[in-house]
Amino acid sequence: MPSTERNESAAGHDAQRIWVVDDDRSVRFVLATALRDAGYAVDGFDSAASALQALGARGAPDLLFTDVRMPGDDGLVLLDKLKATHPQLPVIVMSAYTDVASTAGAFRGGAHEFLSKPFDLDDAVALAARTLPGAEEAPEGAIADVDVASPPETPQLIGDTPAMRALFRAIGRLAQAPLSVLINGETGTGKELVAHALHHESPRARKPFVALNTAAIPSELLESELFGHEAGAFTGAQKRHIGRFEQADGGTLFLDEIGDMPLPLQTRLLRVLAEGEFFRVGGRELIRVDVRVIAATHQDLEALVAEGRFRADLLHRLNVVRLQLPPLRERRADVPQLAENFLAVATRKLDIAGKRFSAAALEALQAHDWPGNVRELENVCWRLAALAPADLITVADLQDALQNGPATGKRTDDWDTALAEWARKRLADGAASLHAEARERLDRTLLEVALEITHGRRAEAAVKLGVGRNTVTRKLGPGRKRGV
Repeated sequence: MPSTERNESAAGHDAQRIWVVDDDRSVRFVLATALRDAGYAVDGFDSAASALQALGARGAPDLLFTDVRMPGDDGLVLLDKLKATHPQLPVIVMSAYTDVASTAGAFRGGAHEFLSKPFDLDDAVALAARTLPGAEEAPEGAIADVDVASPPETPQLIGDTPAMRALFRAIGRLAQAPLSVLINGETGTGKELVAHALHHESPRARKPFVALNTAAIPSELLESELFGHEAGAFTGAQKRHIGRFEQADGGTLFLDEIGDMPLPLQTRLLRVLAEGEFFRVGGRELIRVDVRVIAATHQDLEALVAEGRFRADLLHRLNVVRLQLPPLRERRADVPQLAENFLAVATRKLDIAGKRFSAAALEALQAHDWPGNVRELENVCWRLAALAPADLITVADLQDALQNGPATGKRTDDWDTALAEWARKRLADGAASLHAEARERLDRTLLEVALEITHGRRAEAAVKLGVGRNTVTRKLGPGRKRGV
């Protein structure tokens, strides 16, 4: 039966009213307690149905928190019903499932904010204070300071680190706003995936998404690619050509590596962004388009402006909101999930038996610096899917794949250096008992490799390592199979 937890705070009658809707009693309790301690009058509900029933009986609160996944109507259905009857009620959506689809769905439904579980209670209370009627408005353009998926056939953005959760929230919010977005990030960080996600979750999703890498087109052809040309406009122009802006009309145009665009074209692009109109090359007909432009670059555009290689007014026009994508080395905790996803996709598309990483291989993937970022990791996973001899991918397989990849300037067999880098990072993160952790990982890696070489024969592996067979059994566990 749905239940209601009435406010037990000692707040006076003038206290602002907050409702917390979540089927998890512990979440309702701790969040409601924190909000009551802050002086708010709080009611808790275990379902959308009980909240809607109370809404009819008691009227709307000043603010409502709701979980997404609940029995019966989920939080997004509740959001839709609330916005239909009480459009001014601010709603904060909570979920442990922080991805582009969830966040974009929440913002598309009219959510004021998306709160990722688990969350800090102080942050939740501060968010409530900013959201409630009478709170100070956020500074203009504040969304641009957010720290930072796409159609079903497009690879998904994957990650659960704080940087990626912040990115998903930013995409979810920005997808609904018709603003120009500038995406900054190193090569291979997924800038086009972010652009796809912004388009797919926007009101323009049914219209074209058109991408153009400005660095890949010769400068003398780039103008025609962007704006099109009329027949006879230049030698070889035998018929009319429709440019990317016209192709993207009503939708989104993604301009990758915008920092490489020649200055004369920057001037033309600026006019299109400002006026929404242009002439084809050699044409006299004024073409009007409705296009959202998303630009991306790995370069420092401010530095290019200072050098006179990029127009300052174009930068201001593109940089309404900027998203900074983190390099993979700054979100190492996402590496196992990314690697397993890429490996599964590769084996499926290659139509071969599924493969999996050993625990030691996943740790080695996390320790790698990935100068090529997510794209490099994806390429390595495809090589492993095609070339690894067994279903279980080991550290030795991984070393071969990395050595066969693009040169990174680092030796993959220099384990002293890798160990030193790992120790520095762990100590900087405040790790304790590092020696015991390192010993455990060293033992596990050595045992796994020895068992791989001896095809699982523990006695032979013990001899090769110079330890007793009982040591191998004790460290692996008597029922543990190789690599499990």
